[in-house]
Amino acid sequence: MSSATSSVARVAYLASDIIVDSQHTLSSTSQFAKEYSSLSATSSRRPTILSLPLGGDPGSTLRRNGSAAGLISFTSSATAQTVIRLVLDATELSSLPLVLHLAVKNDLSEVLLLHSAIPFFLVSRTPQQAHDNSLLASRLARTEKRAVVHAFYDGKNDSVEEIPESEVQPFILSEKLASTNGVNGHNGHSATVVPPGSELFKLYERAALSTVSRIRRACTPLSVNGYSEPHTVIFGLGDIPSVDIDGVSVVSLSLLTPLLPSRILDVIPPSASRVIVLEQLRRWNTKWTPLYLELVNAVHQREVEQRPHIQSVYFSDPGQVTPLAILKLLQAAPSSAPIQLESKNASSLPSPEVPHVPKHESSYTKILSHVFGERLEVSNSPALVLKQGAIATSPEFALGRVRGQLDQRNELIRSVQKLLEVKEVSLELHKLCSQWVLVKDDDTKSRSVGNELITALESSNVSSPIIDRILALRAHFPTRSRWIIGSDAWSYDLGASGLHHAIASGLNINILIIDTLPYTSRNSADPHRRKQDAGLYAMNHGDVYVASVAVYSSYAQVLQAVMEADRHKGPSVVLAYLPYKTEDAPALEVLKETKLAVDAGYWPLYRWDPVKEAQGKEPFALDSDAVKNDLQQFLDRQNHLSQLVRSKPELATELVSSLGENVKEARRRKAQQAYDDLVVSLDAPPLLVLYASDGGTAEKFAKRLANRGKARGLSTSIGTIDSMTIDTLSQEEYVAFVTSVAGQGEPPQNGRTLFKALNAAAVRGDKPFSKLRYSVFALGDSHYWPRPEDAHYYNKPGKDLDARLEQLGGERFAVIGLGDDQDADGPDTGYKVWEPLVWKTFGVDSIEVKEAEPDPITNEHIKAASGYLRGTIAEGLEDTSTGGLDPSDTQLTKFHGIYQQDDRDIRDERQAQGVEPAYGFMIRVRTPGGVCTPKQWLQMDQIADEHGNGTFKITTRATFQFHGVIKQHLKPSIQAINKVLLDTLAACGDVNRNVICSAIPSLSRLHAQVYHFAKLVSSHLLPRTTAYHEIWLDKKMVAGEAVKDFEPLYGEFYLPRKFKVAIAVPPTNDVDVFANDLGFIAIVDEQGELAGFNVTVGGGMGVTHGNKKTYPRIADVIGFCTVEQGPFVAEKVVLTQRDNGNRADRKNARLKYTIDRMGLDAFKAEVESRLGYQLAPARPYTFDRNIDDFGWSTGDDGRHHVILFIENGRIQDEPERDFKTGLREIAKIHKGTFRLTANQHIMVSEISTEDVPEIKRILAKYKLDNLNHTGLRLSSSACVAFPTCGLAMAESERYLPVLIDKVEKICEENGLRNDSIVMRMTGCPNGCARPYLAEVAFVGKAPGSYSMLLGGGYYGQRLNKIYRETVSEPEILAILKPMIKRYALECIDGEHFGDFVIRAGYIAPTTSGKEWYDGMGGEGQYREAAATA
Repeated sequence: MSSATSSVARVAYLASDIIVDSQHTLSSTSQFAKEYSSLSATSSRRPTILSLPLGGDPGSTLRRNGSAAGLISFTSSATAQTVIRLVLDATELSSLPLVLHLAVKNDLSEVLLLHSAIPFFLVSRTPQQAHDNSLLASRLARTEKRAVVHAFYDGKNDSVEEIPESEVQPFILSEKLASTNGVNGHNGHSATVVPPGSELFKLYERAALSTVSRIRRACTPLSVNGYSEPHTVIFGLGDIPSVDIDGVSVVSLSLLTPLLPSRILDVIPPSASRVIVLEQLRRWNTKWTPLYLELVNAVHQREVEQRPHIQSVYFSDPGQVTPLAILKLLQAAPSSAPIQLESKNASSLPSPEVPHVPKHESSYTKILSHVFGERLEVSNSPALVLKQGAIATSPEFALGRVRGQLDQRNELIRSVQKLLEVKEVSLELHKLCSQWVLVKDDDTKSRSVGNELITALESSNVSSPIIDRILALRAHFPTRSRWIIGSDAWSYDLGASGLHHAIASGLNINILIIDTLPYTSRNSADPHRRKQDAGLYAMNHGDVYVASVAVYSSYAQVLQAVMEADRHKGPSVVLAYLPYKTEDAPALEVLKETKLAVDAGYWPLYRWDPVKEAQGKEPFALDSDAVKNDLQQFLDRQNHLSQLVRSKPELATELVSSLGENVKEARRRKAQQAYDDLVVSLDAPPLLVLYASDGGTAEKFAKRLANRGKARGLSTSIGTIDSMTIDTLSQEEYVAFVTSVAGQGEPPQNGRTLFKALNAAAVRGDKPFSKLRYSVFALGDSHYWPRPEDAHYYNKPGKDLDARLEQLGGERFAVIGLGDDQDADGPDTGYKVWEPLVWKTFGVDSIEVKEAEPDPITNEHIKAASGYLRGTIAEGLEDTSTGGLDPSDTQLTKFHGIYQQDDRDIRDERQAQGVEPAYGFMIRVRTPGGVCTPKQWLQMDQIADEHGNGTFKITTRATFQFHGVIKQHLKPSIQAINKVLLDTLAACGDVNRNVICSAIPSLSRLHAQVYHFAKLVSSHLLPRTTAYHEIWLDKKMVAGEAVKDFEPLYGEFYLPRKFKVAIAVPPTNDVDVFANDLGFIAIVDEQGELAGFNVTVGGGMGVTHGNKKTYPRIADVIGFCTVEQGPFVAEKVVLTQRDNGNRADRKNARLKYTIDRMGLDAFKAEVESRLGYQLAPARPYTFDRNIDDFGWSTGDDGRHHVILFIENGRIQDEPERDFKTGLREIAKIHKGTFRLTANQHIMVSEISTEDVPEIKRILAKYKLDNLNHTGLRLSSSACVAFPTCGLAMAESERYLPVLIDKVEKICEENGLRNDSIVMRMTGCPNGCARPYLAEVAFVGKAPGSYSMLLGGGYYGQRLNKIYRETVSEPEILAILKPMIKRYALECIDGEHFGDFVIRAGYIAPTTSGKEWYDGMGGEGQYREAAATA
């Protein structure tokens, strides 16, 4: 079954050279576009498809592209706007090889406007007829170079016999048939005078005959059904049902233009005394329709005594055309005026269709509703269509409506003022009138006082026409915030759209223009259709408030802009960015597009207030942080030199002269280098080594190759693959490529540009590398994509590069080398085979190199040479030429709580622009025990706004984390953190990191003891270097360098890897104590006092995909210690790891590997040896959960606590969830503390009883008290991942809520809404969100691709295991749906999901870290291979 639209779209796609497709709504992609997208995936033909946005001018686009095309097709719904614009250009369009395919629904009113403007006009009622007429129209337009209108009815599905794809072009391009006098069995008529249109009709006949000969179906201009000698002939135009009435014949028209009178008279026999023209029209502006006039003209050419009477009849609904309705028509006396067929009932009359508002646009309408409440009035709201018709949504109508309302309010004001002059008015009424006049512009008082005044007027005994008029205008008492909402289509023609009139009106009206063009699609638009800058146009007017906003970039700026626009007494224009291609586009895609556009400067955020200009203030405010930062850096560099010269003019000459000397010296060195290179290269050709590497491994191998080449006397140079273009590469003679793999078989970041260029050159068939000789060494992991269908991703970039270079004319000098992480020596195994082949090519394979190769610089070297974590960080902060720090310094800043990152959403864009990545820094605060004061919270909130990206995150280490801090804001940020007695020292790096402890609201005294212990351990294990205070707090060393730093615990090398400590209080394991290097499990005695701790060692989450030498591990309990012994136990465990950890391989450097290598007993013995005593035996304890206890509770001290759900720990303001503002308001009045949980949530703690109502009020106001979530969502957790984390391979924080939306529907369907299932997600295998302990977990491997793990213990006591190594969202849902259903049906009381999947046989339990890989992929029938089979 096919629809008419799909049939027409298919023919247009296969027959045309160019297709112009018009979008008739903003809600989604047009139906035609969907068909074209589907066809592009299956068809070998590739016509050029131009998408015309809503409001675009089709005529200009068709004129521009039509003259050069063999056939151009236009596809659209037949809307009034589209047809009118086509009529305006009809003269030029008529002579183009053009087919206008216009879809109609129960109304030909609009499309018939083209009847006399275009040479040919075809109408199709059925999908089969639409298919055949599409072919005919395409053939006719192509061969005759004339425009054809093809109007077809959409909405019906029917079987269609379609022409094969391979035969469309031969049919369209076949030679014209000889002229004929008839077609499809109809005989032509000879006439002495050639009637108008007869030549055009012959062209139609010729094309129709060609079509019939191909499809073997009739293509008739007119078809007749019914009696052969009727008394009435009905000419039907539209979707007319079959009508069988005695004495009546029905003529269905397929050709409307050119329709010869002779053809009309052929089907009107002499027996006919009446002709009815039955047309499907909702309205027609003139008395007679074109078809009626054609029939009158034809009938008057017949020379008979009695001509038939011609009656014009309209209908709109096919249900109106019934035999009974026709009989009534025949029985009635003939009328000379057009008549309308009656509907069967009043309800069947068509009602105006309310325009659909795309769901994404609710982001802005909700903000307006939230800010203005009942004051809001959208003057062109779609809801007005039902009462006022479709015109109600047009800006011109809305502007007129606003003008009328403002005039009526002015009249109301005048009337109230006149009433004040009436002597009979009572004192109370006079007072209310005066009050309202004073507050008439107040947002709230105008309404309340107005209501009082209305009540008083209605009860007044005074009779006056003024009072009657005031009551008639009562709706205008409250002041309104009036808005007109439109699309960016208004920006194409500021005059025609009505935007100019609104701006020039001077009225107090606000206009919100929503621009939906995605940043990545900005270059795919028609380059000839220039969008006007509505903001600049409005600013030039001088009295208009203008703002440019983007809700997915800065929610606060949107709020500020709409409130300022409302306050402005005059026109306001707010340009709002909301990029999406279809209504189904996920919010994450909208967020990414917005981020790209704002950060790249394509969509700047700004506000322009002309009132400030009149006051002598700066009217323009730039709100785009990225643009402001780039501008500030430029100005800083410019001002530095300018101020230097201004303060010391004599330096100007010296600066310029020294510049000349520097240039001369640089040239001399360059010449010397060129001479040296020439001497070296006399013996052998030069070798260029190019690499593409994200993690540094491929770069290491490339540098090894280059250094060994130099040692053999070769002239070698090295660079990234993207440092070359095709032109420069074509000039090289010998090139060795080294590349690794990124994501799902993609090239690394610094190789993608050249890869794309090579692919494009291959498509063009270029051969630029005739002199190039090359070889490729590729690095990958053969087990990373374990499924057979994914095997081709192994070393894909290297293999593709090798094949592509050959295709472009290059010649291999050595076969490709493949380095596999799974080999015994890793990639070295393959490299040792490949490298000798390179030296053999140059004839240097027999040279023995005796010099030892320099050891690679590792983190251990960097730490040792850093001067106790100083490095050159201070100097790097002063360097304004770059937004980043030196790579070695970025390893050291981790010890200071700082990670250098860049915005990965715009990394490709910035690379294409030739600028460095958009560097930003992550700052992590050290908050032992996760406790902070309200003052500290307010400082964190302020830092996020002033220095970060406006948000901050609660991490799984129960601390604060800021993102997007630029380099020049690093020091002010850290100083602000230290100002409130917090710091960032040792929040990251190879030291003990933030010590976390359980948040236990019901045990206030015990929490105080545990929190004190956490601070004690944190302080005991803190690094002692003064570098932190020197660099960030400007505290200089005593007596120059006379006093040297000393690290009594860590030494100059610090630890081999990071070290984490957690303290748990049974029965809640909310800190996942077994996931930490060192854990303390609180043991309480019979009196409820803290007796001490069971000690756990060897937990850790980090893994490397495909590397079975790495694995997660849960900690082992090794004994019991007292509270006093605890810090010293921690110290000795750290020292044992410091001295025994693996410093040669960071991937195996964590404590868990040290313990497995030494053996648990040997490790424990070493710790006890350093302690000088043995640990006591472990004491019994019980855990029953690792999730937070949300909601209110009361501690044993009588104070109250509430745990708030903060999804994935992100503190931000967003529509309907102003969490950041709400928590700020709480911090302003709260007298207790805040506790951050290791599950990324917040506890407002130690609330006194008298403060509870106010806290509850604020929580309710900002919806922070909403716990109406599924158990699945409340138990979820995710790391940050994209766009800031440099290690992320896939989305996490931004995607997990979307996935949970879909999984929780499955849970709800099976009655598991409130059941807690621990689900966690990370963007890489490093395990920040502790995924390896979750009941269900997803670990990112590539964008959209994850490893799926099952079977973790509900309270963190058991590792999960890999169930599927690679899954995407559809596979995740397909796996979980039957699994969750079975769990709902078969689980036993108290059984958690992680336990069930083991009992049900899906996965085997993990008994230890080293056995984590055993049984991966599922068990029995659920094994991955079995499930696939």
